[in-house]
Amino acid sequence: MKKLKIGDNVKVILGKDKGKVGTIKTIYHKKNTLIIEGINTKIKHVKPTRKEEAGKIITFDAPINCSNVMVCDESGKTTRVGFTVQENKKLRISTKTKNLIS
Repeated sequence: MKKLKIGDNVKVILGKDKGKVGTIKTIYHKKNTLIIEGINTKIKHVKPTRKEEAGKIITFDAPINCSNVMVCDESGKTTRVGFTVQENKKLRISTKTKNLIS
């Protein structure tokens, strides 16, 4: 899970949203899942809590397993993430193009 960070552009490779690209909003390390903006949206019907209040239909982004996504580099192509050490800092790189991943 350390290869994925919040703000990374990722592409879904499995599931109903296959082929869609989005940005990581939240990562749940213990469950090995993440929430991607605009991907895996679900609809929830909420009952009214008071008499004056009306019921609602809420759409939200549900978590997706991290094994179902791949990181996209600057060119927009999916790639695996590798690591390199420069000036005593561990940096993430694209294994295809050897460019740094921000």
